[in-house]
Amino acid sequence: MHSGKTVIKQLLEYLPRYEFNLCVNRYRGEHWAKKFSTYDQFLCLAYAQIAGRESLRDIETCLNSHKEKLYHIGFRGDVSRTTLADANERRDWRIFQDFGQVLIGSAQRLYQSESIAIELKQTLYAFDSTTIDLCLSLFPWAEFRKAKAAVKIHTLIDLRGPIPTWIAITTGKVHDVRMLDEMPVTKDAFYAMDKGYIDFARLYAIHQQGAFFVIRAKDNLKCKRLYSQPKNKAAGIRADHVITLITQKSKKGYPERLRRVSLLTKSETNDSCFSLTTLKYPQRR
Repeated sequence: MHSGKTVIKQLLEYLPRYEFNLCVNRYRGEHWAKKFSTYDQFLCLAYAQIAGRESLRDIETCLNSHKEKLYHIGFRGDVSRTTLADANERRDWRIFQDFGQVLIGSAQRLYQSESIAIELKQTLYAFDSTTIDLCLSLFPWAEFRKAKAAVKIHTLIDLRGPIPTWIAITTGKVHDVRMLDEMPVTKDAFYAMDKGYIDFARLYAIHQQGAFFVIRAKDNLKCKRLYSQPKNKAAGIRADHVITLITQKSKKGYPERLRRVSLLTKSETNDSCFSLTTLKYPQRR
């Protein structure tokens, strides 16, 4: 006999069902469905993520082992791996993407007043990628090397939380810097990236959209120092310069000024760490 609510049911109560239904109707998620609804599919995927299930058979076995509780969780259709596989193949994936953006917006509102390590009122994002190796015989489409397949997951994380706000999956051959063209940019936000994302034309596009970026400079950066600013030695800042790029390609890509900061962290013992960030400078008098 059922008594009380399961843990997963309590978690699902926080999800806005009305917004989920809007996403389903937007992409006609129930157009061909007879018994296994979009919400049933979402419950299966949510359970797999929470419980760490690794295959369709694993999901089916675990859920059907508590079949008498599925109705109280929210399931209205039978769970089978073939039905779930068909739903994953046919149903529009944008339903879950849009609902994910709804949940991300709710999470950001909950954490908007949370303090981070630095005193910053604007939103601070970190952008990076990770490579996942795959078997070439099973994933021939995931081009990477001659004897290895791989995919790259490019992730933009809101550091107040932290909350992943945007994810893109590409083949392993796609260079990180190309994803700057796809990355959503929010006005007045800060974007922290590694030096693999240095492309001055793309960085200038971020600057033109009213956002800021912080990125490590390469060792061969060629620039001209215009003037120096006061440095905070207690914070480990050894130099704070306003610079302009001097090579023809770099100058064409980023015609405005940049700020270069030389910072010595606790783990460093040499002159290796430079950072760049765009700032709007007044005319020097």
